[in-house]
Amino acid sequence: MLAAIIMLLFISSMDWAMLGACVGLAAAVMLFIFYIQPDASDLAPHRTQLDQLLERRDAIYENLRDLKFEYRAGKYSEGDYEGMKTSLENEAAVLLTEIEQVTESQIRRPRPAARPAAAERGAR
Repeated sequence: MLAAIIMLLFISSMDWAMLGACVGLAAAVMLFIFYIQPDASDLAPHRTQLDQLLERRDAIYENLRDLKFEYRAGKYSEGDYEGMKTSLENEAAVLLTEIEQVTESQIRRPRPAARPAAAERGAR
């Protein structure tokens, strides 16, 4: 015990600041882990399948633009460029087909038939 007190006396003010920062960080982590509860909206998916497909499409188009730029800059040979370009174009074609299928299924989704008001009154 006496050794601990003597050691505390020799700790410089810089060490006290570091110790305080560590204790504060540990307290903040414990608070975050055990006290803060996730909001229900955090657990719900925010993006639809169509949103994900459109994001992938945009990424492929950007990759094609970058590939063309890098080819013109001389980073790729003609054969490498054509191979990568064909691969990205094939991936884009498959993706566009998926996007078309998703949008068609959303358009053709059957809607519940509306019952006439007179039939509702008769059912009561």
